Amino acid sequence: MGEHPQLRRLHHVEFYVGNALQAEYYYRKAFGFSRSAFKGLETGCQEHCSFVMAQGKVRLVLTASLSPRENAISRFLARHGDGVCDLAFEVDDCAEAFHLAVANGATAVQEPVEERDHNGAVLRAVVQIYGDTVHSFIQHLDYTGPFLPGFTAQDLPGEGVGFRMVDHVVGNQEEGQMEEWAAWYEKVLGFRRFLSFDDKDISTEYTALRSVVMAAPNNIIKFPINEPAPGLKKSQIQEYVEFHGGAGVQHVALLTDDILTTVRQLRANGVQFLEVPDTYYETVTERVGPIKEDLDAIREQRILVDRDDKGYLLQLFTKPVEDRPTLFYEIIQRCGSQSFGKGNFKALFESIEREQQLRGTL
Repeated sequence: MGEHPQLRRLHHVEFYVGNALQAEYYYRKAFGFSRSAFKGLETGCQEHCSFVMAQGKVRLVLTASLSPRENAISRFLARHGDGVCDLAFEVDDCAEAFHLAVANGATAVQEPVEERDHNGAVLRAVVQIYGDTVHSFIQHLDYTGPFLPGFTAQDLPGEGVGFRMVDHVVGNQEEGQMEEWAAWYEKVLGFRRFLSFDDKDISTEYTALRSVVMAAPNNIIKFPINEPAPGLKKSQIQEYVEFHGGAGVQHVALLTDDILTTVRQLRANGVQFLEVPDTYYETVTERVGPIKEDLDAIREQRILVDRDDKGYLLQLFTKPVEDRPTLFYEIIQRCGSQSFGKGNFKALFESIEREQQLRGTL
């Protein structure tokens, strides 16, 4: 038995939403996901319904309550609005992963339980992380069905936009909590500090934040953790914490091999992105050197570019996808680079500040 849980991959990202059917339509039509599985009244589940949205290796689960009675879903929504509730891992040994995590300091939510239907069984256990977010540990036993026991296969295709996998997931913390959660991931799950940024790295004239990127031993799973830093005005992290009602998942980064095509399709589907000023592109070549993509097309789609010692990356951020200024998405293409766009932080923050100014929250 190892010292830390052995995590294979991110199995899925689950959201609690007010209306799963409408959220399914949004993710299918705007982001090109396909509906691949369903659980609800028609499958014998009386308390909630869930749609599984698939594209490449990405699996998003959209879950809504079916009950008028107060429950975990209704409490989450009342406090946070629609948002990420579970970052679920696939593991080889659920019981071992759970017991190691708890022995290392995790708070138990659900001990290992077998879930079974006619397609076979999985073991699932749950531990608490920041805010009202959890990590599930999922071990496939003899399960051969479409997603997890209780789900039935559905095939409602979307027009995919090129998402391959989840690149990383960012969690926002209240001020003073970043180091606590970085230490939690080190101690409980055996993650290591991949990168860190302080308020000198990530700041503008008005706002600042601190961030540390935590990476699993296999490097497949990366979780940047942010907290606000003191500034002249309210940072985007503090705005998130106030509207979300505490710590939670700020954004999910989706990896593509062709960001120009992906962003064009998303824009055509009505997805809105943060604005990047023309002045950003005046020094791109000097700052990052040659790239294989057409610079005019990069400018036209307002894509951000950055380079490290291993290569370069291209990235762009959507505007918030909920009514509250909380959850958003990052679209990212990596061309060797394993960093997180440090050279783009100032331009990104200034863009976010313009949106905050429109919202009256800066």
